[in-house]
Amino acid sequence: MTINRPETSPSLDDEDLERIHAWWRAANYLSVGQIYLMDNPLLREPLRPEHIKPRLLGHWGTTPGLNFIYAHLNRVITARDLNMMYVMGPGHGGPGPVAAAWLEGTYSEVYPDISRDEDGMRRLFTQFSFPGGIPSHVAPETPGSIHEGGELGYSLAHAYGAAFDNPDLVVAVIIGDGEAETGPLAASWHSNKFVDPSRDGAVLPILHLNGYKIASPTVLSRIDPDELESLLRGYGHTPYFVEGDDPEQMHRQFAAALDRALDEIAAIRARARRDGAAERPRWPMLVLRSPKGWTGPTEVDGHRVEGSWRSHQVPFGNARDDASHRTVLEQWLRSYRPEELFDGDGAPYPQIADLHPSGDRRMSANPHTNGGGGLRPLRMPDFRRYAVEVTEPGATVAESTRILGHLLRDVMAENMTSFRVFAPDENNSNRLDAVLEATDRAWALPITDLDEHLAPDGRVMEVLSEHLCQGWLEGYLLTGRHGVFSCYEAFVHIIDSMFNQHAKWLKTTNAIAWRYPIPSLNYLLTSHVWRQDHNGFSHQDPGFIDHVVNKKADVVRVYLPPDANTLLSVADHCLRSRQYVNVIVAGKQPQLQYLSVDAAIAHCTKGIGIWGWAGTDCGREPDIVFGCAGDVPTLETLAAVDILRRLFPELAIRVVNVVDLMRLQHADDHPHGLSDADFDALFTRTTPVVFAYHGYPWLIHRLTYKRTNHANLHVRGYIEEGTTTTPFDMCVLNRIDRFHLAIAALDLLPHLRDAAAHAREQLKNTLIAHRQYIRRHGEDMSEIRHWRWNAPTDDPCEAVSPVQDIP
Repeated sequence: MTINRPETSPSLDDEDLERIHAWWRAANYLSVGQIYLMDNPLLREPLRPEHIKPRLLGHWGTTPGLNFIYAHLNRVITARDLNMMYVMGPGHGGPGPVAAAWLEGTYSEVYPDISRDEDGMRRLFTQFSFPGGIPSHVAPETPGSIHEGGELGYSLAHAYGAAFDNPDLVVAVIIGDGEAETGPLAASWHSNKFVDPSRDGAVLPILHLNGYKIASPTVLSRIDPDELESLLRGYGHTPYFVEGDDPEQMHRQFAAALDRALDEIAAIRARARRDGAAERPRWPMLVLRSPKGWTGPTEVDGHRVEGSWRSHQVPFGNARDDASHRTVLEQWLRSYRPEELFDGDGAPYPQIADLHPSGDRRMSANPHTNGGGGLRPLRMPDFRRYAVEVTEPGATVAESTRILGHLLRDVMAENMTSFRVFAPDENNSNRLDAVLEATDRAWALPITDLDEHLAPDGRVMEVLSEHLCQGWLEGYLLTGRHGVFSCYEAFVHIIDSMFNQHAKWLKTTNAIAWRYPIPSLNYLLTSHVWRQDHNGFSHQDPGFIDHVVNKKADVVRVYLPPDANTLLSVADHCLRSRQYVNVIVAGKQPQLQYLSVDAAIAHCTKGIGIWGWAGTDCGREPDIVFGCAGDVPTLETLAAVDILRRLFPELAIRVVNVVDLMRLQHADDHPHGLSDADFDALFTRTTPVVFAYHGYPWLIHRLTYKRTNHANLHVRGYIEEGTTTTPFDMCVLNRIDRFHLAIAALDLLPHLRDAAAHAREQLKNTLIAHRQYIRRHGEDMSEIRHWRWNAPTDDPCEAVSPVQDIP
């Protein structure tokens, strides 16, 4: 196989080469200074111990290659007037893009105290990996970044997410060879099968092979070059290889390869947009093979550094106390000839300062890297138009997510360049298939007569990779667009760590004044634990909520709408929100509907409330309070209340339904939290509470441990009892069913102890009959399957309400 190695670029003359090389030297000098120095930034005197940081933190090995690429991208942006972003997979090469942003002037614009002079350079160096400063990786504090690369694997998916619906954008994404070993990155190569060149931007992957991870070689750097090229071609790319260590030769090779790749991208766009070409293009990519720690010390203490794993982090760590190390550091820094790069005041000389493009064309200032340069809200239809008609609670049956699908369809139709739905091949399964009435699934591969709703210009994103859906959506949101990620509840855990990183990004950007707010990350978790009876234990896990709630309260929100109209209200709110992670849990199966759309709006606005029509306590202190959160727990709670109302009509029962889970927290701990007075008004200070919860029961205790009545709170939820069984039996196994809930309530009412004995026996006998029935017939008993709310539905408190109706 012939390896593609373009040798020369006709657009790179000797003067351009010298300017690019000088910019690269400057960026490398600034990068080394950030890792090591806290004073004497221009080496106006020999290095002394106090000039060196006491703790040396950072990653040098990947940084010179990143700086090399950045310099060349600046050349082509200026020459071609490109709208280009820079996504850096090797995130711990953080000194590089910080140096670039400072050289371009963007850093001083957003941080005026980090001026482009000697004092600013000193502060630039000192703040890096320093208490009160900035992290060592490409964090939200870095202008031009949408990708925090501290955790590897997500750069390519983020790049494609940024490119979708950004027709003029080119996203240059640098993929480290260590990162290329991760599962999410391996799946991300398939993203090019979902790009429409007539409507989307282009992604230019640049695989950076420098040979080593922290202490061992990387796979892609060691496989046979023909095998590597075959792999990349198999992913659908035309790779161009640049290899070596001689700077002049590498500059010329890389410029030629970059020009050729951009020419091909321009040709692909022209064929698609001018000529209407429909064939799937083979997109170009670059492979840069350069030494790890390039231009750094060749050897330290008798050990090879440049080109080895020893350059990965800090090549030598005792420059403050070891004079020989300090000498190596000074020689290293002086090898970049800083006196030729920075003037007497410490500012970059014009040939360096002017290399980069101007204004928004600077990659560190590209508006797409900051929420698209200002968020454009969605055009939202009135969700009331999609409401289920509910004349009486529990009299209507509907599939809640199917109703939501109609709303999402019209949101899509109204926002065809700024809204997408992402799902790991589950939109139909999750009853959201109405979105396909507005657009097809994105698909650039061949289409057969057996396929449905596939098209190159489709906008529904389906691929059987939670990592890809999450990464695409994050890139889409971070560049100022909107979306929803629907997923089976149990398998959303696959992206636990990706959620972590995004939530941390949001938390950090909340404190960065120059960062625009971005649309919220909206999860719809359906096919949930209580309706995964057919798939069994492997599909039964509601623990993502617990994981989410660990994050800062100003970032996360969790909603458990009990029916379709509350789901519509919650979804409308979440789609309009900014800077949050919203988790919505809602079942897809046919279920009872309880609230009219107006009642649903009122209930969701409060987030928690008493369902007076379900209880019997109006005007008196309740004997028992039933709390519920989640659609199936709400159903079982209402059925338990129905049982108790028939058995003990004199009982004063209160039903409290929770839509916004964070309302249970204290107001001091979460913006949505209730005050003690409000919480006590709902759950009382002394009354026993039986709480049926969608997920693991201990989370409710964690959220309410400060409350006065916490000792009387008895929570039922999922306790890891799962199997392939009937829907109701899943509830029985976890003791969240109506009979166990009713028994639990009777056990908490001492004054009924004797009178309740026969009732308890009857309930236990029913549980035994249930078990025998499902083993014989394979389905739940008719009285379970066809149960409806038959108690009076008028709220007894409305008759004595002191508030008059408002006309």
